[in-house]
Amino acid sequence: MLLFQASSNHPQPTATMTHSPLLMTARLGRAVVLTTKALALGLACLCATAVLAAPDEDALGKTAGFPVAPKYGQYQQEPYVVGSYTHMDSLHPHCTLSPSIKPLPLPKAATEPAFRYKFDGKTLSLDDYMQRQRVTALVVLKDGEIVAERYGYERTANMRYLSNSMAKTIVAIGIGQALDDGLIGSLEDTAAKYEPRIAGTLYGETKIIDLLRMASGAKFVEDYTTTDDRTTFNKVVRSKGAVDGIRSVTTRKSPSGEQFHYSSSQTQVLALVLRAATQKTLCNYIGEKLWQPLGAESTASWLTNVPDQVELASGNFNATPRDYARLGWLLANDGARDGKSVISKDYVMRMTDPNLQPPQFRPGAMQNHGSTYQGYGLQTWLLPGSHRKFALQGVYGQGIFVSPDLKLVIVHMAVGKDARGNASGTNMGAERDAMWRGVVARYGNW
Repeated sequence: MLLFQASSNHPQPTATMTHSPLLMTARLGRAVVLTTKALALGLACLCATAVLAAPDEDALGKTAGFPVAPKYGQYQQEPYVVGSYTHMDSLHPHCTLSPSIKPLPLPKAATEPAFRYKFDGKTLSLDDYMQRQRVTALVVLKDGEIVAERYGYERTANMRYLSNSMAKTIVAIGIGQALDDGLIGSLEDTAAKYEPRIAGTLYGETKIIDLLRMASGAKFVEDYTTTDDRTTFNKVVRSKGAVDGIRSVTTRKSPSGEQFHYSSSQTQVLALVLRAATQKTLCNYIGEKLWQPLGAESTASWLTNVPDQVELASGNFNATPRDYARLGWLLANDGARDGKSVISKDYVMRMTDPNLQPPQFRPGAMQNHGSTYQGYGLQTWLLPGSHRKFALQGVYGQGIFVSPDLKLVIVHMAVGKDARGNASGTNMGAERDAMWRGVVARYGNW
């Protein structure tokens, strides 16, 4: 079932059908009197309020109310994934980030633009997109106003949605704030300078800047199978702790700093660096330095590791879609809220500007699974085009698209059928890109 945010252009469908005022039922057993006109109007009303079907909703647990998994290890299973992705902190230990005492207002625009995009030989709308892809939330923010908002699978605006690897960008922001605070001296420092427990290890002797660029050179396969290095790494982390997990990666495939090679383990190293440098948990430091100053309206959460209570930092962050939009809005304004810096502009540019990356990390040049479409900054994906655009991205369809030039943010939360969202043959990644391009086209050039 799709729940659409009510607006002047998109009245909200409900499961209860509205009856025509011309449908008259006689009292005390009298016969129901229906005119031909009333029947026609009644049918029209039924059509107008019909609930639109979302992809695979029965397989995803609709009849059971999209239940949360009975235990953490089952959260990715289809009958539970929708419910679990918005209730992860009910399944696992976590810490919290308190909201702002002055939340950033996100007013609703008076009217919604008629967004259109082209895909698979068709011209499609946002409502078409919601019926074609396994999307749980979609928010479009333009010039600080919500111009479109949709929810699927009976999800709501107040639920906390799992970030997956969008959390990596949040960790990178924390590193930048510690740099501004003088708690990290230089991004050229090695990780072990701040976390001595990993001294002498491959990751410990890697520069922070190379970890931020996913360029440690470590041999590490992350393809989201049950036998990849990510699975092995996570087993060690969850049984012995993050330090032991980091020590378990021992082989360098290429020199540090030379090429992009994505691995979530590098973000976990950055988390240990940040905790050691600040002497605070990520929840406390990032909550104080980022979440509250950006104007978050709701509490966020971060799942923590049982053996050492360290945040599982490569993902596992949970927040409302509107607060994700507020984060995107902060980045669209180069780290400033209402003209006051929350993240230094220089650091935001270093994270997100392709021209400030080594050539081999830029869109059109960086190799990633056989594609050169995207580039990579500091734990942030860089997009091609005529002006600076970037995205926070997580597997199974999570994303925050940001265009600073257009002051445009798009939040996209989903339950893709596999890590890249394409196992169902619906090409979520490609169609999401087309949808982003369609929204951008409403306001300017890609």
